[in-house]
This record gives sequence, C-alpha cells and structure tokens, in this order.
Amino acid sequence: MTWWHGTSIYQVYPRSFADSDADGIGDLAGVIERLNYIADLGVETVWVSPFFNSPQEDFGYDVTDYTDVAPEYGSVAVAEELIEQVHRRGMKIMFDLVLNHTSDQHPWFLRSKGSRDNPKSDWYIWADGRGRDGRRPPNNWRSALEIDSAWQWSAERDQFYMATFLPFQPDLNWRNPEVREAMFAAVRFWLDRSVDGFRLDIFGQIMKDPELRDNPFAPRKSTGYPRLWRRDNTEDTPDNISLAQDLYAVCAEYGEPERILLGEVFGSPEVLREYHADGAGLDLVFLFDFLLYTYDAQWFRDTIARFESAFPAPMQPTYVLENHDRSRSIDRVGGDLAKAKVLAVIQLTVRGVPTLYMGQELGMSNTYLPMAGALDPVAARFARWVPEALNRRMAERLNRDEVRTPMQWDASANAGFCPESVRPWLPVNPDHSFVNVADEEDDPDSLLSLYRHLFALRRSSPSLRIGSLDLIAGLPDDVLGFRRSDSGAGDAVDQTAVFANFGSRAVEVRAVSAELLLECGGATCAGGTIGLPPDSAIIVRRTRPR
Repeated sequence: MTWWHGTSIYQVYPRSFADSDADGIGDLAGVIERLNYIADLGVETVWVSPFFNSPQEDFGYDVTDYTDVAPEYGSVAVAEELIEQVHRRGMKIMFDLVLNHTSDQHPWFLRSKGSRDNPKSDWYIWADGRGRDGRRPPNNWRSALEIDSAWQWSAERDQFYMATFLPFQPDLNWRNPEVREAMFAAVRFWLDRSVDGFRLDIFGQIMKDPELRDNPFAPRKSTGYPRLWRRDNTEDTPDNISLAQDLYAVCAEYGEPERILLGEVFGSPEVLREYHADGAGLDLVFLFDFLLYTYDAQWFRDTIARFESAFPAPMQPTYVLENHDRSRSIDRVGGDLAKAKVLAVIQLTVRGVPTLYMGQELGMSNTYLPMAGALDPVAARFARWVPEALNRRMAERLNRDEVRTPMQWDASANAGFCPESVRPWLPVNPDHSFVNVADEEDDPDSLLSLYRHLFALRRSSPSLRIGSLDLIAGLPDDVLGFRRSDSGAGDAVDQTAVFANFGSRAVEVRAVSAELLLECGGATCAGGTIGLPPDSAIIVRRTRPR
C-alpha cells in the first residue's frame, strides 16, 4: 500500500491564500509563510492550483509556459523552496496541470495559427468549417459551458480551432507525437524538482474523436448543469484511458515514493473506474457527487454504497465537498454550522481520500459579488444569458469569484490576507470578522477545532485511515451509520463506528459498548446506547480479538 492510500488533500488557491509582497495578490512565498497552519491542521498533501506563466484571463488555467512561474506568484526558485518546505514538514505536494489546453497567447498557438504549413500548425485541433462559405463550425461539439460551440474562428488560418472551455483556451492536439513529448517534458520538469504528483485539469476531455463526428442529442443534467448533447466523441474516450497509462509510466520513471495522479473526470462510477487501469493509470479521480450533496441520510447511504461498489480496495474513493469552481458547502445548508460539522465528520471518516478546499475548515461561505464586472471569465460569459436575480436563486452560482475570495486569517480589514492599506484582488467576505483562523483556533467548539480533531483521529486510527467500510443496516431513516475495520498485523481488529443524525428529532441507537472518540452536536455514548440529537454525529471505537 502506497503513501497516498491513506492521505488527505488540502487545495490552496494561491492567488487568494496569502499575499507576501503587499500587492493584493497571493503568491507562493505567502503559501510558504502559512505552511505551519496547513501542517497543524493535520492534512498530509498540499494541492496548489496553477501558478505557471499566464495572461491570467482564467487565473492560471490559461498557461503560456508550463516550466516557468508567473511573476506575480514568484519564480521557479520559490516553487522549489515551496516543495522543500512542504517536505520538511512531513507533507506531500502536488501541482495543478492543465494538459487539455493552453492560453491563446502561448508561443505554440501564436505560431500554430500563423499558417497551415508551419512546424506547429498541427499542435492544436484545427478543422475546416461547413457550409458554402466555410463559416459554420465543423460539427456540433459544444463548449464545456454548453451555451456555445466549442469551435472558434481564426481569420489567420481561415479555419476553426477547438476550445473546450473558453475561446482564449485552445485545445492541444495530443495525437501529435511532438505535443505529447513537449507536455511530458513539462511533467518531468516538475518531477525532477521532487513534486509528489499532479491534479489533472479536465483530464477526461483531452482526447477527442479523430474523425470529428457529431455528438448525439440526449438532454440530461451532469454535475449540476443541463446538457443537450452526450459527449461520446469528446469525453472519456478510450484514448483518454491510454493517456492515463502513459502519464503513469512517466511518473513511474522516478521510482519511490510513488507519484500521484489525481484526475478531474466526470461520468458514471463505472467510467471513472476505467481510469484506474488496473493500477497503472490515474491513482485517484474526483467523485463530484459530494459537491452536489443532499443533506439526507438516505442520499449519503446510496452515494457511499455506489462508490464502495465501484471502487473496492485497493482503489480509493476521493470525496470532495468544495473546490475553486463550486459553491461553498456550508452555503448548501443555509450557513448552518451544526450541519457543516456533520458533513465534516462524514467526509473525514468515510473510506477514501478526503479533499478540502482552503477555508472549508473555517466554514467560509460564498461572498456576494455581482456578475456584472466579474473577474471570472465564466461569469462574464454567462452574464449575457443569466439575469443577476436568477443567478442569486441558483444553488450553484455562476460567478466563481464568490468562492475565490481571500483566505480569512483574522478579523482585520483585509482578513490578514494582505496589509490593510492594500486592496486585495477580490473583496474579502464581510463575515471574516467572526469566521477566521485567529478566532476559531482557540475555540474548542469551532469548526476548525473539529477538523483538527478529525484529522488527528485519521492519523492515529488504522481503521479510519485505510480500513474497510460497511454500512450499518437497521438504523432509523434519518441516521447514517458505517463501520470502518482494520485487522492489521496484530491479534486484535480495530473497529471504528460513525453515526450521524440528519433528522430534526433526537434518536437512540443500540450499539456495542465502545470508547467515545469524538462527538459533535451533543451526541452521547453510554451503556451501549448512542444518543443522537438533531444534526449530530459521533465516532466510537472498540477492539476485538481476531
């Protein structure tokens, strides 16, 4: 079993984490200054969102140089220092790689669009248009936003280029061996500097149908948004699985410790499982169902059962409640701290690798920011289609600025993110006066204290860290219960049981007498009876002979 089987991941959005040079923009030196906080939280792996050279139209997800650092974030030397400092604290570090596309300002693309016969003409996905004038897109492929075509017209080449996400992010042609080698060289550049792995942005959409066949019309919802066409020819193609295997082989060149590959892929559990490729593909894939959770015991029972079936050991589910693209999890429960604590207990005790987004451990919430004037290019694009009043009523806000506001370190004017005299790149959430690290770290009843306790339990408990999971049947409808077990190498079996009451009424559950490890919401364990008030959770442990 490798190190990542029992790890936990903390996502840092560097632009918003900590500003070391007082320019209002977070940077890598700021991350270094705050590493002790991450280590004290108890997480074991740090995931850093993109900081490579970029025009910052999509804040790093539009790269112009994969082997250099954007000046506002630092330098390659600072990135190397970050890797070293993370390792000194006994943690691992992974970088965010955008393999599907570059910026349209990347030198590769500037050369590619210059003519049809230059050495980089085939480095991106180009196609002639349809119709008498050739100005109709080559096929019906839609952008990831679904509101427009994935094809963008280039007058220089008198052709269309493909852009899965936004027009200024042209897709690389991974069927070109030169592209593949250039991107693998970028991967090796950071592996040579001892990075421990990569989060792979929209990995499932890298390899497209070489014949550019239309996608079938089949309206449905996916990850919260409507889709009018299936993506049979643009997503989760067999060639994507092969690419996962090739990347695994590149990482394997570096021996131990094993490098980790965590993919942003979508689809059914059965499709996601294919990326594992019998242990020679992606090590982990995000399970985005948790991003769209329903606060209901049955929903969690069904979801956990589904992924336990699809990802049996040694595969590990990867549950995520928040990220830089989706609403804060506490907003989905109306800001209810008790419910947020129940969610924390479940995410950090269910089998798998929990992934946290910075500030989740504090209960940071969405910051109201109007779509008009948004810095987020997605919001700017949707603003033409979605009225602000409608956006405010949507469960999933379209303006990603709202979840990217500065980390809330204290109650000062700029939340300790940057000096009070400096204007941060995004406004600080007004609730930072009472939702912040300084106030919560000394409060034993805070959400931060609960997360620290949960991480400590994970590290000290083999059953919670790497044990099997069995759902407990016969419980009241509003109660989720599961048992984690690890037989280890000794004479005893370590068992940990977790119970959570999602309902509005107090309930009691009969259980074998066990040691109380943690409770929130007033849950109790005495005389073989577990008492669960509304929105409460409890963790108990017992050991038994083998």
